[in-house]
Amino acid sequence: MTLGAAVEGRRVVVCCGSGGVGKTTVSAALGLGLAQRGGRVAVVTIDPAKRLAAALAMDDLHDDARRVPPERASAAGLRLDGELWALQLDPKATFDRLVSRQAPSPEARDRILANRVYRHLSGAVAGAQEYMAVERLYELVEEGRYDHVVLDTPPAENALDFLEAPQRITRFIEGRALRLLLRPGLRAGKVGWRALQAGGTLVLSVLERLTGAQLLRDVSEFLGAFDGMYAGFRDRAQAVRALLRSPQASFVVVSAPRLDPAREAAELWRRLEADGYPLGGLVMNRVTPLPAAPPPPVGHLAALLATAGADEPGDLAERAELTLAEVRARGLRHLDVLEGLRGSLGGPPVTVVPALPRDPVDLGGLANVTRELLGY
Repeated sequence: MTLGAAVEGRRVVVCCGSGGVGKTTVSAALGLGLAQRGGRVAVVTIDPAKRLAAALAMDDLHDDARRVPPERASAAGLRLDGELWALQLDPKATFDRLVSRQAPSPEARDRILANRVYRHLSGAVAGAQEYMAVERLYELVEEGRYDHVVLDTPPAENALDFLEAPQRITRFIEGRALRLLLRPGLRAGKVGWRALQAGGTLVLSVLERLTGAQLLRDVSEFLGAFDGMYAGFRDRAQAVRALLRSPQASFVVVSAPRLDPAREAAELWRRLEADGYPLGGLVMNRVTPLPAAPPPPVGHLAALLATAGADEPGDLAERAELTLAEVRARGLRHLDVLEGLRGSLGGPPVTVVPALPRDPVDLGGLANVTRELLGY
């Protein structure tokens, strides 16, 4: 199955891989291609450098989806038979909406959103950004406005983090760590700050910033407001996981032609496969093509340059030979990494995106990546 066939019929496309491999560019290029084919597409990014906004010819992105102006696409020589929308994830805003949906009453919702413990931890708890990324994707699918939602997964030291995020965030919402703070001795003030300082966890280090008396009241109010909502959060996390494992989804693993990203891509591919996630394809990004032939002899190249009227053809020929040799060596290294990745996974098809002469920082450049990915 080609990469185009693997994504065209899916509601959800998840681009994942280690940091720095070009997931944002691949996500945007896939979204552009699906919009060219007539789809109404939303691309969700977690890109602190906002490169996606620049590539899509938009000044900035926000949590609310914004449509790429059709006239911008026309100016770049592109025809969009569909619509291309883009947004940048706001984890805090997504968490707030999730709380608002699960709260048993407007009063409970307001208590949680105003609570200082919630405000500190909703953005700091491990897994929050990763979980809110897939939660935002789920929201967009539920809205029903889009034929395709493309998710650019958060940058992380471990590309597998987002798979664990629903479980981590559910454990946090269940409040077990926080409930330890409410044991009788601490409520009575007999344990005090020593218990907090001895914890050493992210939760406790954040809570230490609050004063002791106010802390206990805030924690009590936080747990009281969340009482009865744990099952709702757990069910929501399970629904997100079910969507990502369904035939509506397709995972695209993105790598770069270096050993560490390729090793992590292989590990991620195996994990996705073992856990039953639908695999759409592997992308090896920014590959230096191997020259078809070795460079000509320096003397022959110098003669050609002299005929062309070049100044100092001998010196220029030597520098050209060195450059061509470096390109060939880099191409061989990239080919070795590519074949190693294929071999380690039993030979799945890999879509190769060559290193382009310039970065795809506009719609025209993004369309070049789309052609390499999808063939149109």
